[in-house]
This record gives sequence, structure tokens and C-alpha cells, in this order.
Amino acid sequence: MGGPVHTGWIQIGMIHYQLRCDQGHGFDGWFRDAAGFDLQAGAGLVECPDCGSVAVERALMAPAIAKPRKPPAAKPPAAEAPSLDAPVATLAGPVPARLFALLQRMRAEVEANCDYVGENFAEEARRLAREAEAEDTTPRGIYGEATEAEAEALRDEGIDIGQLPWVPRADG
Repeated sequence: MGGPVHTGWIQIGMIHYQLRCDQGHGFDGWFRDAAGFDLQAGAGLVECPDCGSVAVERALMAPAIAKPRKPPAAKPPAAEAPSLDAPVATLAGPVPARLFALLQRMRAEVEANCDYVGENFAEEARRLAREAEAEDTTPRGIYGEATEAEAEALRDEGIDIGQLPWVPRADG
């Protein structure tokens, strides 16, 4: 349970869009802000995962409305989680080719747009979060390794991080 978290990065202020290509395929996209989507879509960098079309626009979305909280129900006993050190294909069976390709593209985006900080991920994430709070800015994206305990501590401190299955590079 104390194995490494293979990758993480700070995701402060991300916006989720439902997107649709000119062929009618719907899919999700995450962007720093509306201008980020407009810039990337205008440059042909937002691509439909089904057909590869770059003629993509925001789809009509329903607003998120918070529901009243119910008291938590008794949880059934949890099955043991698979090891994060296991190859991606063995975590939940074979990974469909489209999903694998999408994970490879996500890895390429993280590597292209974020700084690798290695095993210093937790410490660097805290430093960047403090700087961003003091300067009222958004911290730069980083990725690296952290233990599950370090990742949980970051979440407890209110530092937004995410985790991706780290698949082999598309070119390698």
C-alpha cells in the first residue's frame, strides 16, 4: 500500500468541457480556462479521440447543481486495490487500444507542459502552492513520484493533485 504514486501534477483552476467534433462524437476536455480552450482549438490541437477530427467545439452542458448530502451508508468491505507497480494492462484486464493511445497522448501532454521534479514531487508541490497563494497566481504544472502517504497528505493540505497510469511513450 505504500508504493510510489507514478505521477501527479498540480491542477488548480481547471475547467471541464463537454466537447463535440464535426462528426458528432462527444468527449470530455480539461483546460486551464476558456481562453486556453479557444487557443488550443483554434490551433487545431484539440482532437476527437474517436475520429481524429480537429473541428471541435464546446457542446451544450447542463449546469452542475449540488445535491443535499446524505449521511454515508455503511461501506461494504473493500477489495484489495491492485498494486500501482503492476503494468497497466493487468490492473483491470487488457486496456482497449483507444484508451491506451489516449493515455499515451496524456503522458506526452504532461511531459511537454509540466516540469519533472522526480521524487521531490510532494515537497515541490507544497512550495509551489505556497508561492501561488502568496502571489495570487496559478502554480506551474509539475509531475513526479510520491508515495501514497505523501499524496494523501498533499490532498489533506488542500493541494490539488492527480494521478495517471504511466504508460510507455507512443514513440518508444
